[in-house]
Amino acid sequence: MMTLAIYSNKGGVGKTAAAVNLSYLAAQTGAKTLLCDLDPQSSATYYFRVKPKLRSGAKGFIKGGKQVYKSVKGTDYENLDLLPADFSLRNLDITFDKLRRSKQRLKKILKPFRNQYDIIILDCPVTISILAENILNAVDLTLVPLIPTTLSVRTYRQLLAFCKKNQYAVNRIYTFFSMVDRHKKMHKELMAAMAGEFTGILQSPIPYLAQIEKMGIYREPVAVFAPRSVASKAYENLWFKIQETIYP
Repeated sequence: MMTLAIYSNKGGVGKTAAAVNLSYLAAQTGAKTLLCDLDPQSSATYYFRVKPKLRSGAKGFIKGGKQVYKSVKGTDYENLDLLPADFSLRNLDITFDKLRRSKQRLKKILKPFRNQYDIIILDCPVTISILAENILNAVDLTLVPLIPTTLSVRTYRQLLAFCKKNQYAVNRIYTFFSMVDRHKKMHKELMAAMAGEFTGILQSPIPYLAQIEKMGIYREPVAVFAPRSVASKAYENLWFKIQETIYP
């Protein structure tokens, strides 16, 4: 069983699009897959045409157990279930901070699902608070979408520094380039520079394409409404790289 977080401490990097497409591709391989939407904006939930609601809201989620289990919804795709978001999750980090073993709460909440699924994928909100520490403690691998721009690279360095300072395993953090425009000189230069500076870069970039933006119109993974597209192939390549990482 593998738990994977799609996480970033910067917004607008293609995180939810990656979570939706990768969870779909995982399910297509026959792996029993659960996508957990932890973002109160509920974009992943929206893409799968599910109502953004948890039983008993954030209170039920924090307690874990049956309330969380009963909130899981099936999707239109075989082997793929969804734990939907809820707007009440917006204060999850504050609530965790008030509890005992505050940095281990999410791991405890997800524990019952580990025997039910082959892979659990978390679509995470933008945070570098105690919720981020809960995420890092709960997962086997963290995957960070990274736009090849100066500010995105800066926030990625901040994340790695934060993890080192707080003794989280940096070797369990991987990144991939997202929303790449190969016509931009800066994108190409930063990608080359980062390849020399960082380990853990999955060499399977996701291009900046209108096909990915159309997920909001079709409310489906790219591989469903545009299976032969460049975007679909890019996510397939990324999933292949992730599988190589999980099962070397």
